[in-house]
Formats: sequence, C-alpha cells, structure tokens
Amino acid sequence: MGEQGEEERGVTGRLPLYAYLLLILLSAALFLPGFSSLPPFDRDEARFAQASSQMLDSGNYVDIRFQEETRYKKPVGIYWLQSAATAAAASVVGDAKMIWTYRIPSVLGATIAVLASAWVGARLFGGLAGFLTGVMMASCVVLGVEARMAKTDAVLLATVVVGQAALAHLYLTRAQDAPSGRAAWRVPVLFWVSAGLGILIKGPIVLLVSGSTLLVLALWDRKADWMARLKPLAGLLIVLAIAAPWLIAIAIKTQGAFFAESVGHDMLGKVAGGQEGKGLPPGYYLLSFWVTFAPWSFLALLAVPWVWLRRRTDAVRFCIAWIVPSWLVFEAVPTKLLHYTLPVFPAIAALAAAALLDRVDRVADHPRRHLTSGAVGLGALGFGALTLAVAVVPYLVDQRIDPVALALVPVVAGLFALSVRGLLHAQLRSGVLAGVAAAGVLYAGCYSVVLPAIDGVWISRQAAKAVAATQPCPNSVVASAGYSEPSLVFLLGTPTKLVHGGAAAEHLIADPACALALVEDREESAFRAVTDPAFGVRGPVRLAEINGFNYNTGKRVHLSLYARPGP
Repeated sequence: MGEQGEEERGVTGRLPLYAYLLLILLSAALFLPGFSSLPPFDRDEARFAQASSQMLDSGNYVDIRFQEETRYKKPVGIYWLQSAATAAAASVVGDAKMIWTYRIPSVLGATIAVLASAWVGARLFGGLAGFLTGVMMASCVVLGVEARMAKTDAVLLATVVVGQAALAHLYLTRAQDAPSGRAAWRVPVLFWVSAGLGILIKGPIVLLVSGSTLLVLALWDRKADWMARLKPLAGLLIVLAIAAPWLIAIAIKTQGAFFAESVGHDMLGKVAGGQEGKGLPPGYYLLSFWVTFAPWSFLALLAVPWVWLRRRTDAVRFCIAWIVPSWLVFEAVPTKLLHYTLPVFPAIAALAAAALLDRVDRVADHPRRHLTSGAVGLGALGFGALTLAVAVVPYLVDQRIDPVALALVPVVAGLFALSVRGLLHAQLRSGVLAGVAAAGVLYAGCYSVVLPAIDGVWISRQAAKAVAATQPCPNSVVASAGYSEPSLVFLLGTPTKLVHGGAAAEHLIADPACALALVEDREESAFRAVTDPAFGVRGPVRLAEINGFNYNTGKRVHLSLYARPGP
C-alpha cells in the first residue's frame, strides 16, 4: 500500500453498521464480567458513588459532598450521570444501594469510546483498520478496568475521542471546499459539545488533548487556516452554555471555594508534586504501557518504524499530534496514575492497526528481528505479569490456592502465544481472535471469579456483612476507629462515623440500644480507655473479627466489631 492509497483510505474509510453492532457486543462481553459482583475497589470510586448517592438523597444537584465533607476536586457531570443511572435502575431493581448502578455511566462511556475509536480509525486508515482499533480499545487492560469503576475516566475518554474524531474529519478534508449551510455546523458543534461535556466531567483535560493536537498540527504544517472551520467564537459560546450554569451556581454556593479546591489544590497540586503518594518520575507511563495496553502493546512497538516512514501522511501526522504532546505532559506531571494516558490510546491503537494491516498485505515486509523479539518479549512480560498476579494474589492475601486463577495462566498464555504467532505470520483473523480470547478469558476469570472470592481484600465488604448479621437495630450506626476507607461509608451508609478510638467508645456509650463500633487494633487501647470505666468488668461485647489486607495502604488489618453489653 503506497502513501497515496493510505491518504485515500483516510478520506473514504467507512465502517458498516454491523461492525459497530459487533463492537457493542464485544464491549459487553469484555466489560460486564464482574460488573455487578465486584465491591467498590478504589477509594475514588467509593467517594464518587457515595457523593452521588447523597446527591440523590438530598435532592441537591449543585453541591457535592462526601458525608459532611465538601468534594470539590472534580466538576459535577459524573455525579449527575451516576445519580440519573441509579435513579433509573431503582425503578427496575428497587432502592437498594448497589455499586453497579453507579458504574453504568462508565460502562456506557467506555462503549461509546470504543465506537468512536473505531470511527476515527476508519476515517484515518480505512474500515478494517477502524474495526481493529475498536477491538484493541475494547480489549485493552486499562479501559476494561475503567469500564468497571464508578469514576470519571471512561466517560471522559468518550468525550475526548468524539472531539478528536471531529478534528480528524476537519483535518483530512481541509483541502476540500468548505461545506455551507447546516452542513458547515455539524462537525464543529459535535466538537464543542464534546468539549463542554468533557469539562463538566473532569475539567480542562479534554481541551489539553484537543488543544495540543491543534497546536502541533499548526506548527508542523505551518498553516492553520482550516481551524477556522471549527467556528471558535460560536464554539466557546456552546461550551459556556453547557458548563457555565453549574460553574456559576457552585461559585455562588461555595463563595469560590470550589475553584480554590479543584484548580488551586487538586489540579495545580498534581502539577507541582505527587498527590496521595503518587509522585513518580518521567518514563513511568512508558514502562506501564506494556500492561495497560496489553494484549496489544507489542503491536504498538512494531508499528514505530512504519509510523516514522509515513509521518508526512495526513492520517499518521494527525495521530502523532494526538499522542506525543499529551503523553509528554502526562510524563512531566509528577502525579501519575495508570489511566492518565488513556486519552491517547485510541490514536496508538489506530496506528498499530494500520501498520499491522500494511504488513499483512505485504507478507514479506516483516519488522527487523531484534525489534520483533523485543516487542514480543515486552508485550509478553506485561500481559504475563498481569496474569501471574491474578494467580498469586489469592495466596498472598488469603493463603489459599485458587484453581481458577491457576488455570488462567496456561490458558491465557497459550492464547496469547497463538495471537502473536498469527499476527506475525499474516494470519490476521486467527491472530486477532486469539488475542481477544486471551483478554476475554483473563477478564472473565479475574473479575467474575477470582477477585470477588479474595475475601481478605474486601475488608469493607466483610465489615458490612458482619454488621448486617449482628446489628441490634435496622438503623444501627457504626463508628469506625482506625479504618476510614470510603468504601465502608458507601456500604454501611452515610451516617457511618469515621473517628478515633475514644470517639468510637463515646458513640457506643451514647446509644446503648443500637450503636456499633468497628475498632482497628491500633485504636484498641484508646477505645478501651473509655469503655472499660464505663462498662466495668463486662466490657463491650465483641460481635465479630475481621482480617484482611488493605491494598491502599499496603498493610494487614485486624478489626473488631463491638456492641454495648446487655443489661
């Protein structure tokens, strides 16, 4: 395939409707295992879900709170979506508080991102490349994680990819006569609406990606007249119409505290230093990429020479402008989390798909042996390490061997080997199917069987079960001393108290009929210093003991659930 052919495919590439339907089915098959059975497994997920739950309970859709604490790190968009999804689900499943209802926006956002990635891949490199782009996004590790978490990132990705798709269309057609009338507004409106929604979801990150893409293209091409088709003045009005009403309302409500917290503390804090112990040096994302984009990360490295040779073609240039500046910013910012580079993964997937198809069409044109060996080795190391971790974690946490986790290792390794063999030997269909099967088997086994069964990881779930089994009153309130994970509040309810040992004891004394206290060993002496004089020799009644491993702190935890002694 010559460069002219690639340009033509970039302009005319289309995907049939059935291809998008297949991608929806694939996304469901890969994203839904474990979707409802996994407890809250991230601090941020529990905070988002709990704040959305309180928004529903209070009817206040402007302010954002976790218990009585203000939560002003992110805008309101995700809370609205989670509240709406939970309210809709309640009409079907009842009012029970379940984490999966708050995850609905994430799985829908991830699916939209897959479809938009396929569209932009087809627009850039042709229909088959677009379909493979969607397949890679649906089956890569990091999007599978974000699709199962009640957070912002999967929904943010959807807004980013839709906006980038609009930019790609304008860039590839810049040499054509500009459309007139309503047709001239369709693509710009799509871009600015996605930008406005992205700002409501996670602030200016969406503009970082699109803005850096436009800047690099303007500098590279030394012209930017086509960008006038974006209709920037009207576009800014669209963004303001979407985001400004709530921003004004929250500014009035908080007297500016929201912007001080979200911009001054959260965003600038991430730029200035590593927040929450996540400060890491540049190069972190390059190293973690072999896991986060698995099982396709080796294809990305194999595509590098192909990308370099075709860097002057419009489609490749657009992808480079999408990836490089955003990636460099993410690497430069001290605060690093595995999912931060997710907004550039669709462009990486599109380049990997296009390079793969070009090699398949020209079977004799294989990458250099050293590059192939290195790429396959790194890809196998990343995907293999993840698979082995799934097998080992049950033993490390619960001191037990999980047969499903062990069985995953040879099955996933065998499918991955078949995928690599097929893709390196121009057996496209079998190679892609084996790669998707490797991801699907791993995710299904991990999320629906192995992880839910590791009881020691889910300390808050253990605590919730113990409370449900022993609570003296239907509305018993728990005071937790020394264990303050947000997931505990989500599972036990908003009135849950996160306190120290003495305050937990006073809570038990103040409500003799219904109160419960959950006490971590380090707070036991402070708890006993108050309860022993109050209760005498009887002391508080230990109802249950909970052992586990808090992966947020990296420490083992022992908790005791107490009630006041009977008369």
